[in-house]
Amino acid sequence: MGQSLGCITVEQSNVAVREHFGKFNDVLEPGCHCLPWCLGYQLSGQLSVRVQQLDVRCETKTKDNVFVNVVASIQYRALPEKAADAFYKLSNAKAQIQAYVFDVIRASVPKLELDAVFEQKSDIAKAVEEELEKAMSAYGFEIVQTLIVDIEPDVRVKRAMNEINAAARQRQAANEKAEADKILQIKRAEGEAESKYLSGLGVARQRQAIVDGLRDSVLAFSENVPGTTARDIMDMVLVTQYFDTMKEIGASSKSSSVFIPHGPGAVRDIASQIRDGLLQADTALN
Repeated sequence: MGQSLGCITVEQSNVAVREHFGKFNDVLEPGCHCLPWCLGYQLSGQLSVRVQQLDVRCETKTKDNVFVNVVASIQYRALPEKAADAFYKLSNAKAQIQAYVFDVIRASVPKLELDAVFEQKSDIAKAVEEELEKAMSAYGFEIVQTLIVDIEPDVRVKRAMNEINAAARQRQAANEKAEADKILQIKRAEGEAESKYLSGLGVARQRQAIVDGLRDSVLAFSENVPGTTARDIMDMVLVTQYFDTMKEIGASSKSSSVFIPHGPGAVRDIASQIRDGLLQADTALN
Protein backbone atom coordinates (compact mmCIF):
# COMPACT_ATOMS: atom_id res chain seq x y z
CA MET A 1 0.00 0.00 0.00
CA GLY A 2 2.80 2.41 0.96
CA GLN A 3 4.75 1.59 -2.19
CA SER A 4 1.70 2.17 -4.34
CA LEU A 5 1.50 5.67 -2.81
CA GLY A 6 5.23 6.23 -3.37
CA CYS A 7 6.48 5.49 0.19
CA ILE A 8 8.71 2.68 1.42
CA THR A 9 10.12 1.62 4.81
CA VAL A 10 13.70 0.43 5.32
CA GLU A 11 14.16 -1.72 8.42
CA GLN A 12 16.89 -1.24 11.01
CA SER A 13 20.30 -2.82 10.18
CA ASN A 14 19.39 -2.71 6.48
CA VAL A 15 19.98 -0.31 3.64
CA ALA A 16 17.96 -0.03 0.42
CA VAL A 17 19.22 0.64 -3.10
CA ARG A 18 17.15 3.11 -5.12
CA GLU A 19 17.31 3.30 -8.92
CA HIS A 20 16.12 5.89 -11.37
CA PHE A 21 15.02 4.41 -14.67
CA GLY A 22 17.21 1.33 -13.97
CA LYS A 23 20.32 3.31 -12.96
CA PHE A 24 21.72 3.46 -9.44
CA ASN A 25 20.52 6.60 -7.74
CA ASP A 26 21.07 6.41 -3.96
CA VAL A 27 21.42 4.27 -0.86
CA LEU A 28 18.50 4.69 1.54
CA GLU A 29 19.11 4.51 5.31
CA PRO A 30 16.63 2.84 7.73
CA GLY A 31 13.33 4.71 7.98
CA CYS A 32 10.55 5.94 5.72
CA HIS A 33 11.39 7.23 2.25
CA CYS A 34 9.46 8.71 -0.64
CA LEU A 35 9.74 6.71 -3.84
CA PRO A 36 7.67 8.32 -6.63
CA TRP A 37 7.45 5.45 -9.06
CA CYS A 38 5.64 7.60 -11.55
CA LEU A 39 8.82 9.63 -11.99
CA GLY A 40 10.89 6.51 -12.72
CA TYR A 41 12.17 5.73 -9.23
CA GLN A 42 12.10 2.17 -8.02
CA LEU A 43 13.52 0.03 -5.20
CA SER A 44 16.13 -2.39 -6.56
CA GLY A 45 16.59 -4.29 -3.28
CA GLN A 46 17.75 -4.22 0.31
CA LEU A 47 21.10 -5.19 1.82
CA SER A 48 21.71 -6.29 5.40
CA VAL A 49 24.60 -4.63 7.25
CA ARG A 50 24.49 -7.09 10.16
CA VAL A 51 27.54 -9.23 10.93
CA GLN A 52 27.09 -12.59 9.24
CA GLN A 53 28.99 -15.83 9.70
CA LEU A 54 30.05 -18.31 7.06
CA ASP A 55 31.51 -21.72 8.01
CA VAL A 56 33.83 -23.10 5.35
CA ARG A 57 35.03 -26.71 5.42
CA CYS A 58 38.15 -27.28 3.36
CA GLU A 59 39.91 -30.62 2.78
CA THR A 60 43.64 -30.43 2.22
CA LYS A 61 46.88 -32.38 2.81
CA THR A 62 49.66 -31.67 5.27
CA LYS A 63 53.40 -31.84 4.63
CA ASP A 64 53.56 -35.37 6.09
CA ASN A 65 50.80 -36.54 3.68
CA VAL A 66 47.88 -36.57 6.12
CA PHE A 67 44.50 -35.44 4.78
CA VAL A 68 42.64 -33.09 7.13
CA ASN A 69 39.41 -31.15 7.08
CA VAL A 70 39.94 -27.56 8.21
CA VAL A 71 36.82 -25.67 9.31
CA ALA A 72 37.08 -21.87 9.18
CA SER A 73 34.43 -19.45 10.48
CA ILE A 74 34.37 -16.13 8.64
CA GLN A 75 32.49 -13.22 10.24
CA TYR A 76 31.83 -10.40 7.76
CA ARG A 77 29.43 -7.56 7.02
CA ALA A 78 28.59 -5.12 4.25
CA LEU A 79 29.79 -1.54 4.82
CA PRO A 80 26.90 0.99 4.66
CA GLU A 81 29.11 3.59 2.96
CA LYS A 82 30.00 1.02 0.27
CA ALA A 83 26.57 -0.54 -0.03
CA ALA A 84 26.41 0.11 -3.77
CA ASP A 85 29.62 -1.87 -4.38
CA ALA A 86 28.41 -4.72 -2.16
CA PHE A 87 25.05 -4.78 -3.97
CA TYR A 88 26.19 -4.48 -7.58
CA LYS A 89 29.71 -5.89 -7.78
CA LEU A 90 29.06 -9.30 -6.23
CA SER A 91 26.21 -11.63 -7.03
CA ASN A 92 27.23 -14.25 -4.45
CA ALA A 93 29.42 -12.92 -1.64
CA LYS A 94 29.48 -16.27 0.22
CA ALA A 95 30.83 -18.16 -2.78
CA GLN A 96 33.51 -15.49 -3.28
CA ILE A 97 34.60 -15.69 0.37
CA GLN A 98 34.63 -19.49 0.23
CA ALA A 99 36.90 -19.46 -2.82
CA TYR A 100 39.46 -17.21 -1.10
CA VAL A 101 39.39 -19.37 2.06
CA PHE A 102 40.05 -22.50 -0.01
CA ASP A 103 42.94 -20.79 -1.78
CA VAL A 104 44.69 -19.61 1.39
CA ILE A 105 44.21 -22.81 3.41
CA ARG A 106 45.35 -25.06 0.58
CA ALA A 107 48.43 -22.86 0.16
CA SER A 108 49.32 -22.74 3.88
CA VAL A 109 48.55 -26.18 5.33
CA PRO A 110 50.67 -28.26 2.87
CA LYS A 111 53.76 -26.41 4.18
CA LEU A 112 53.17 -27.72 7.72
CA GLU A 113 53.20 -31.14 9.33
CA LEU A 114 50.10 -32.33 11.17
CA ASP A 115 51.28 -31.38 14.67
CA ALA A 116 52.36 -27.96 13.40
CA VAL A 117 48.90 -27.38 11.88
CA PHE A 118 47.34 -27.72 15.33
CA GLU A 119 49.99 -25.49 16.89
CA GLN A 120 49.81 -22.74 14.23
CA LYS A 121 46.09 -22.57 13.52
CA SER A 122 46.03 -18.94 14.69
CA ASP A 123 48.66 -18.11 12.05
CA ILE A 124 46.54 -19.84 9.41
CA ALA A 125 43.49 -17.86 10.52
CA LYS A 126 45.47 -14.63 10.33
CA ALA A 127 46.66 -15.41 6.80
CA VAL A 128 43.07 -16.14 5.70
CA GLU A 129 41.82 -12.91 7.27
CA GLU A 130 44.50 -10.75 5.63
CA GLU A 131 43.81 -12.23 2.20
CA LEU A 132 40.05 -11.82 2.56
CA GLU A 133 40.41 -8.25 3.83
CA LYS A 134 42.41 -7.25 0.75
CA ALA A 135 40.03 -8.99 -1.65
CA MET A 136 36.63 -8.19 -0.14
CA SER A 137 37.25 -4.53 0.74
CA ALA A 138 37.06 -3.73 -2.98
CA TYR A 139 33.54 -5.16 -3.03
CA GLY A 140 32.28 -3.19 -0.04
CA PHE A 141 32.65 -5.92 2.60
CA GLU A 142 34.52 -5.88 5.92
CA ILE A 143 36.04 -9.02 7.43
CA VAL A 144 35.31 -8.77 11.15
CA GLN A 145 36.94 -11.96 12.40
CA THR A 146 38.38 -15.19 11.03
CA LEU A 147 38.64 -18.31 13.21
CA ILE A 148 39.93 -21.84 12.59
CA VAL A 149 37.38 -23.66 14.71
CA ASP A 150 38.25 -27.28 13.92
CA ILE A 151 40.96 -29.45 12.39
CA GLU A 152 39.80 -33.00 11.68
CA PRO A 153 42.35 -35.60 10.52
CA ASP A 154 41.30 -38.87 8.98
CA VAL A 155 39.62 -41.23 11.44
CA ARG A 156 42.44 -43.79 11.20
CA VAL A 157 45.06 -41.09 11.79
CA LYS A 158 43.13 -39.81 14.80
CA ARG A 159 42.89 -43.34 16.20
CA ALA A 160 46.63 -43.85 15.69
CA MET A 161 47.39 -40.56 17.45
CA ASN A 162 45.23 -41.59 20.40
CA GLU A 163 46.96 -44.97 20.58
CA ILE A 164 50.40 -43.30 20.58
CA ASN A 165 49.31 -40.99 23.36
CA ALA A 166 47.81 -43.88 25.36
CA ALA A 167 50.97 -45.98 24.92
CA ALA A 168 53.14 -43.09 26.13
CA ARG A 169 50.96 -42.62 29.20
CA GLN A 170 50.97 -46.37 29.94
CA ARG A 171 54.76 -46.40 29.65
CA GLN A 172 55.01 -43.49 32.07
CA ALA A 173 52.60 -45.21 34.47
CA ALA A 174 54.65 -48.43 34.31
CA ASN A 175 57.84 -46.51 35.08
CA GLU A 176 56.21 -44.81 38.04
CA LYS A 177 54.85 -48.12 39.34
CA ALA A 178 58.26 -49.79 38.98
CA GLU A 179 59.89 -46.92 40.84
CA ALA A 180 57.31 -47.21 43.61
CA ASP A 181 57.88 -50.99 43.86
CA LYS A 182 61.64 -50.39 43.99
CA ILE A 183 61.29 -47.92 46.86
CA LEU A 184 58.93 -50.31 48.67
CA GLN A 185 61.37 -53.22 48.36
CA ILE A 186 64.28 -51.06 49.54
CA LYS A 187 62.35 -49.90 52.57
CA ARG A 188 61.22 -53.46 53.30
CA ALA A 189 64.82 -54.72 53.07
CA GLU A 190 66.02 -51.91 55.31
CA GLY A 191 63.31 -52.78 57.82
CA GLU A 192 64.22 -56.48 57.77
CA ALA A 193 67.92 -55.68 58.19
CA GLU A 194 67.18 -53.41 61.14
CA SER A 195 64.86 -56.04 62.64
CA LYS A 196 67.50 -58.77 62.30
CA TYR A 197 70.15 -56.51 63.75
CA LEU A 198 68.01 -55.72 66.78
CA SER A 199 67.02 -59.40 67.13
CA GLY A 200 70.68 -60.46 67.06
CA LEU A 201 71.53 -57.76 69.56
CA GLY A 202 68.79 -59.03 71.86
CA VAL A 203 69.96 -62.66 71.57
CA ALA A 204 73.54 -61.61 72.30
CA ARG A 205 72.45 -59.68 75.35
CA GLN A 206 70.29 -62.61 76.48
CA ARG A 207 73.20 -65.05 76.21
CA GLN A 208 75.51 -62.62 77.95
CA ALA A 209 73.01 -62.31 80.78
CA ILE A 210 72.75 -66.11 81.04
CA VAL A 211 76.52 -66.46 81.17
CA ASP A 212 76.78 -63.71 83.78
CA GLY A 213 74.02 -65.30 85.81
CA LEU A 214 75.61 -68.76 85.69
CA ARG A 215 78.97 -67.34 86.70
CA ASP A 216 77.48 -65.48 89.63
CA SER A 217 75.52 -68.59 90.69
CA VAL A 218 78.60 -70.82 90.56
CA LEU A 219 80.67 -68.36 92.56
CA ALA A 220 77.95 -67.82 95.16
CA PHE A 221 77.29 -71.55 95.54
CA SER A 222 80.99 -72.32 95.90
CA GLU A 223 81.36 -69.74 98.64
CA ASN A 224 78.28 -70.84 100.58
CA VAL A 225 78.78 -74.62 100.22
CA PRO A 226 82.44 -75.50 100.85
CA GLY A 227 83.80 -78.58 99.11
CA THR A 228 81.64 -78.31 95.97
CA THR A 229 83.25 -78.17 92.60
CA ALA A 230 82.20 -76.31 89.46
CA ARG A 231 81.26 -79.70 87.94
CA ASP A 232 78.83 -80.45 90.75
CA ILE A 233 77.28 -77.03 90.42
CA MET A 234 76.87 -77.39 86.63
CA ASP A 235 75.24 -80.81 87.06
CA MET A 236 72.74 -79.28 89.43
CA VAL A 237 72.07 -76.39 87.06
CA LEU A 238 71.51 -78.80 84.16
CA VAL A 239 69.09 -80.85 86.27
CA THR A 240 67.18 -77.69 87.13
CA GLN A 241 67.07 -76.60 83.47
CA TYR A 242 66.01 -80.11 82.48
CA PHE A 243 63.01 -80.14 84.77
CA ASP A 244 62.05 -76.58 83.76
CA THR A 245 62.07 -77.68 80.12
CA MET A 246 59.93 -80.73 80.83
CA LYS A 247 57.50 -78.54 82.73
CA GLU A 248 57.15 -76.08 79.82
CA ILE A 249 56.63 -78.91 77.31
CA GLY A 250 53.90 -80.43 79.42
CA ALA A 251 52.17 -77.11 80.08
CA SER A 252 52.04 -76.01 76.43
CA SER A 253 48.90 -77.17 74.59
CA LYS A 254 50.42 -76.66 71.15
CA SER A 255 53.74 -78.38 71.74
CA SER A 256 54.71 -81.41 69.71
CA SER A 257 55.63 -84.70 71.34
CA VAL A 258 59.31 -84.94 72.25
CA PHE A 259 60.81 -88.31 73.20
CA ILE A 260 64.02 -88.04 75.22
CA PRO A 261 65.62 -90.32 77.84
CA HIS A 262 63.95 -89.59 81.17
CA GLY A 263 65.47 -90.05 84.58
CA PRO A 264 68.27 -88.66 86.76
CA GLY A 265 70.81 -90.81 84.93
CA ALA A 266 69.81 -89.28 81.64
CA VAL A 267 70.61 -85.86 82.99
CA ARG A 268 74.09 -87.01 84.01
CA ASP A 269 74.60 -88.54 80.54
CA ILE A 270 73.63 -85.22 78.89
CA ALA A 271 75.96 -83.31 81.18
CA SER A 272 78.77 -85.73 80.37
CA GLN A 273 78.17 -85.34 76.63
CA ILE A 274 78.29 -81.55 76.93
CA ARG A 275 81.50 -81.63 78.96
CA ASP A 276 83.11 -84.16 76.59
CA GLY A 277 82.23 -81.99 73.62
CA LEU A 278 83.73 -78.91 75.27
CA LEU A 279 86.91 -80.81 76.20
CA GLN A 280 87.28 -82.25 72.70
CA ALA A 281 86.83 -78.78 71.20
CA ASP A 282 89.37 -77.32 73.60
CA THR A 283 91.84 -80.11 72.72
CA ALA A 284 91.39 -79.56 69.00
CA LEU A 285 92.02 -75.84 69.40
CA ASN A 286 95.22 -76.45 71.41
